[in-house]
Amino acid sequence: MVPRIQTLTARVGGPWSLVLGVLGVVVSFLFAVQLLGTATAAAAPLVERVLARLVVGDAAALGLGWLGASVLANGSVVAALAVSLFAAEIVTAPELFLLVAGSRLGAASVVVLVGVLDFLQKERYSLPEAVEVGLLTFLLTHSVYLPATLVGYLALPLVGTPAQATTGGSTATLRPLSLFEPAANLLTAWLGPGLAVVLAVGVLFGSLRLFDRLLASVETATLRARLFRHFRSTRLSFLAGLLVTVVTTSVAFSLGVVVPLYNRGYVEREELVPYVLGANLGTLFDTLAVAVLLDSPAGVAVVLVLLGVASLLTGAALLAHDAYSRVVLGVDDRLLTDRRAFVAFGLALVFVPLLLVGGSLVVG
Repeated sequence: MVPRIQTLTARVGGPWSLVLGVLGVVVSFLFAVQLLGTATAAAAPLVERVLARLVVGDAAALGLGWLGASVLANGSVVAALAVSLFAAEIVTAPELFLLVAGSRLGAASVVVLVGVLDFLQKERYSLPEAVEVGLLTFLLTHSVYLPATLVGYLALPLVGTPAQATTGGSTATLRPLSLFEPAANLLTAWLGPGLAVVLAVGVLFGSLRLFDRLLASVETATLRARLFRHFRSTRLSFLAGLLVTVVTTSVAFSLGVVVPLYNRGYVEREELVPYVLGANLGTLFDTLAVAVLLDSPAGVAVVLVLLGVASLLTGAALLAHDAYSRVVLGVDDRLLTDRRAFVAFGLALVFVPLLLVGGSLVVG
């Protein structure tokens, strides 16, 4: 009788605890976004002075977004912070665009660096095995977002002058964050703008991490089985990667679902390509949501420019799937088999964002 009761409790408690956990994550995420917006607006003079020293030119904005995502191991937090700075009129539209683009490039770098650390800690893995999926993800991400950054940056002035959107006013009556305004104002006044910004970033980071942990507790065997059937179809594989990432707002989860399939030989590298391309597009939707929640039409426009260009480039890659995959997988093989090339690649991961920031400081 007791085992039956325990089994029933586990069945009931499991789903309900997950639902309550997700609700807690949503509430903490919304509160963090509101607090971030309130605190950055209050701290505008201080933050503006600090950024004036760091962001000397647009290249520094790209490097700062890249470096911030690498240090925090989370591109979404950096992108959300960039949108809040833009809503407070601390950074310009081009700087917002490059900060968000840099956060995507930096987030891809983290996957490779984690693989290297895993190799150093666990002797049962060879270096190629430890970084194989991460390196492929990095190459696919950069093959889309590097040209998307260049094209989008050049096209930004042509997209209806999004900076003017802040003066037009918003007619939206639905403001999901208004519920948190009193608490955010109180905390900002009590802690001061600087500490409130730090707290907001911490809560935002913690909510995303907690969501990753909640997703890690979900039984994914059924999801994997259903995904596995569609990986041989380029279109369905792409849609699966896009939808899983949009729904979960977590690349860690969307890739974590398929990595065991790849490690067991159920999925080929070629079949992962469209899935990862879809996941890469899905990562921008949480940034878009932050811009909407902060009631920043101009911020939405800037993020949509990057999303639109990245979507066009991804579509082109899917149309030329075979040729595109051969090139990317060829570079992947070269880096995995040539130690010198891999060392040079690893050094570039560290020094390119530093040079973008430091070089601009020297020139400035």
